[in-house]
Amino acid sequence: MGMVTRQMDALPKPDELLALHGVTTELFGVLRRWFSVPLTITLNLVEVDSAVSELGDPVLIAAMAMRKLQALNLLSTPGVRTTTDVVVTIVQDLDRALVQAPNMRLNLAAAATDWDAALAALDDIDMAAVEMPSDVEDEDPEATRFRELHQMLHDALFAVMRASEDQIRYFE
Repeated sequence: MGMVTRQMDALPKPDELLALHGVTTELFGVLRRWFSVPLTITLNLVEVDSAVSELGDPVLIAAMAMRKLQALNLLSTPGVRTTTDVVVTIVQDLDRALVQAPNMRLNLAAAATDWDAALAALDDIDMAAVEMPSDVEDEDPEATRFRELHQMLHDALFAVMRASEDQIRYFE
């Protein structure tokens, strides 16, 4: 990408970028639910390396992704000015957390499970009444929807790149 085009005329936001308003809202809610993210978080800014343990915490990773989703939600709002490079940067920043989120969700749930109690409870379950996947390869519908929403971020990114002809341009 080159320098911001000197022309001050802003391009209209592509439909895919405008559609992110709902996408970011849904992803935000899923991350809060999957990781039980509290309404506020505190960042440790004592020293440059004080965040080492925090950066591996799935709840903090989800919270930081939620903050990026808030920013992208704002930028997808009609009339709010943004630039090509800002959209690219936010989607890129979100990408790693969103790719890892479905697996981190399962790992977090597995770590929090009292497996002795869960195994003991199996004796009390009527297996005929339990809804089971028909195949071990069946997808989790919630994870599938999450991945579809994640793909929409990429669709918006590519639409912004096409509209700006791979230049840094303003969008409104």
